[in-house]
Amino acid sequence: MIYQSAQLDAMEQRYRAAFVNSLSGFKAANLVGSCDADGQYNLAIMSSVVHIGSHPPLLALVLRPDDAKQHSLQNILSQKHYTLNHVSEDIFKAAHQTAARYPKEISEFDAVGLDTQQLADFPAPFVKAAVVKLGMLLRDHKKLEINGTHLIIGEIVLACVPDSIIGDDGSVDIGAANTVTLSGLDSYYSTSRLARMPYAKP
Repeated sequence: MIYQSAQLDAMEQRYRAAFVNSLSGFKAANLVGSCDADGQYNLAIMSSVVHIGSHPPLLALVLRPDDAKQHSLQNILSQKHYTLNHVSEDIFKAAHQTAARYPKEISEFDAVGLDTQQLADFPAPFVKAAVVKLGMLLRDHKKLEINGTHLIIGEIVLACVPDSIIGDDGSVDIGAANTVTLSGLDSYYSTSRLARMPYAKP
């Protein structure tokens, strides 16, 4: 079936959200770790991380419109530091549960049973069980007028990656880290490499 704007607009809200969220294909599943000025930890699963550039190493993150319960957004804007932690097969159920709307005074780490980890005096918490962990520094923030979402651009200032999954050319084998991928809002998939292709030339 062909869906045009009229059909998309006519969809029930939750149905449309599930439908449109699935259309972009498989997405990265990351746990965003942050803390407020009082040291209260927050953890939230997100699937909107996008590579922006390698020098400096920049990743973008899209967050929902302003909401009093958007603790991650508040923490990132106020404290400037946050973490991205790959979701792996052994923690994806706990990771998914962080999407629940817990009160600010309850840390999702505690609520879902994931341990925190501090690395190299970085001010935001990492997920101990994550295989790939990134420490991020806020470099830019834009509120998008088109729908009120927030574009967060961060610089990778710390990367914790096992040597065993880094190739001779610097590429990271995230499949070997058992990193999962996400479709839509709630469907998780394991990954396997089909091939490593050569550099494309005319």
